[in-house]
Amino acid sequence: MNSLLSLILGRRLANREVQRRKIGAFAGVPAMGLDAIGSSSYGPEAALTILAPLGAASLDYILPITAAILVLLAILYVSYRQTIHAYPSSGGAYTVAKENLGTQASLLAAAALMVDYILNVAVAISAGIAALVSAFPALAPHTLMLCLATLTIITLANLRGTGEAGRMWALPTYTFVASFAVVIGMGVAKAIASGGHPAPIAPPPPLADSAAAAGLWLALRSFSAGCTAMTGVEAVSNGISAFREPSTRYARRTLLSIVLILGVLLAGIAYLVQAYGIGAMDQTQDGYQSVLSQLAAAVAGRGVLYYIAIGSLLCVLVLSANTSFVDFPRLCQMVARDSFLPRAFAVAGRRLVYDVGILYLASTAALLLIAFGGITDRLIPMFAIGAFLTFTLSQTGMVVHWHREQKKTRHVDSHVAARLAVNAVGATTTGVALAVILTTKFIEGAWITVLVIPAVIFLLRKIRQYYDEVGARTRKVEPLAITHVDPPIVIVPTENWSRLTDRALAFALQISPDVIGVHLTSLNGPDDDSEKETHLREQWRIDVEEPVRAAGITPPRLVVLPSHYRNIHGPLLKFISEVEEKQPDRQIAVVIPELVKLTWWQHLLHTHRARRLRAALLRYGGSRLVVMNIPWYLEEPRPAEALEPEAAPPAHRPHVIRARAR
Repeated sequence: MNSLLSLILGRRLANREVQRRKIGAFAGVPAMGLDAIGSSSYGPEAALTILAPLGAASLDYILPITAAILVLLAILYVSYRQTIHAYPSSGGAYTVAKENLGTQASLLAAAALMVDYILNVAVAISAGIAALVSAFPALAPHTLMLCLATLTIITLANLRGTGEAGRMWALPTYTFVASFAVVIGMGVAKAIASGGHPAPIAPPPPLADSAAAAGLWLALRSFSAGCTAMTGVEAVSNGISAFREPSTRYARRTLLSIVLILGVLLAGIAYLVQAYGIGAMDQTQDGYQSVLSQLAAAVAGRGVLYYIAIGSLLCVLVLSANTSFVDFPRLCQMVARDSFLPRAFAVAGRRLVYDVGILYLASTAALLLIAFGGITDRLIPMFAIGAFLTFTLSQTGMVVHWHREQKKTRHVDSHVAARLAVNAVGATTTGVALAVILTTKFIEGAWITVLVIPAVIFLLRKIRQYYDEVGARTRKVEPLAITHVDPPIVIVPTENWSRLTDRALAFALQISPDVIGVHLTSLNGPDDDSEKETHLREQWRIDVEEPVRAAGITPPRLVVLPSHYRNIHGPLLKFISEVEEKQPDRQIAVVIPELVKLTWWQHLLHTHRARRLRAALLRYGGSRLVVMNIPWYLEEPRPAEALEPEAAPPAHRPHVIRARAR
């Protein structure tokens, strides 16, 4: 099993290797920017889908709507650049809100981010598979299975580490950027040369005649749908700790690269869909073509460039989920450190990434894909709300941060005032955008997100409440209390006289003179051998009582209990309670002999009564009961196999140790 894990995930990394696992700007763009870059595909398409009822008239509105989105993108860039400067260790919305707006706001930010990251994985993968189906329509019936297979691959890559994932995704990312830069450049050149009406090489499906002019409500709905193109811009500020030193410089470079690439793609796509007359198609219908597929075919035809562009688009879209796989576990780690999530989320795994967060993200995204059939249009209405909510909270928190900085100085600091103004504009614009998105998408499916976020906050608070209760009950400020100094009464459950029982009794006699062997009858049912009890009593007298008495020690007595319902813990717990009543001042220890199973097939060949007994005693035994396991090995274990590589002794040493043990 260990060798299989090493083959799939790589060797286990030591803590000191963490710096070598960090990334620079080159790997940062594919590691944290794929969400934003990939959204350049489904953002414009989502906006055009809303405008589709207008027919050809829809193209008149895509440029002004995209211009508004680009203005908002520029504001977000400047705002998050300042956030990275102010919070170089972690400038995510959770940290900013916690330090400036309080716990409740930080939980709102955390819940919104978690929901958005999960949705991003589902939307990104479904959009990527939609691009694949555009190029190969015969794959349409297998959409969901392709989505789940892609999710599995991305999960395994991220379990290997952030650096590996970033380097693995670098080739498709930069191929996508280069190929669509060529497509957009060619398309713009042709459009300018033709006076704004280029002839497509592969004509897109004709649009219906103009139905009517767009009203304000339809324009706002299209704007809110197009805003999904900005999800992922906050990823760099959430994942600053993934960058090598100086982390702030690399984070800023990565953020600038992502925003520039996204801005150029959005502007180019908006201009060319208008020039070539390209509209959105229904993904559920036969012959579906994504907007970028139509665009690449119209500009370059269905030749080599088309398939390179669409192939890289497919990779970028499905891999854009990687942004969530980088940031979601880091967010969960911070929330878990504050005891609002199970503490397992804060533990670095085999490859110095937070495995529990990665696996949780993958499983919840898989459920979403299954629930919505892997269809992007069904997921889009729930998307972007969490992102814009965190945008607004982060920028509002930064306004409070700069206001506090201003109050620390007696004179007005122009630099601080300018930064406060920038974040105030960011908070206002993202807040307005959030209101528009909520209003326009609520009936379409945004209501689900609106209900889920408070439910997540409730769950986070209940987890923290549990940890607070545990802390309050287990906190100890007084000196060590010396109470039960007498040796305990030791109970040794036994099925028959064996080497396991021998070793357990020998240990029990070392810690107490009061040892009781307990044998339960009829554990296998009414047909259990009735002569077994008589034989065990005789064997106990000869093999236990006589040699112990000869050694001058009080021999352990044997108690036989019937098990009418074939369980071992019920009669034993009843017997323990009777002993406790008779000896209220004594501690009771149960020593359980257990055969250690080292292979999967050994687990199949045993009843596991010892494990079940231990679990029942821990659950129902009470605070006066101590439970101990005495292991018995069919083959002596090799501790060196469990040691870290640098701590393992030389190969010959285990043999020397075993020889001495004999």
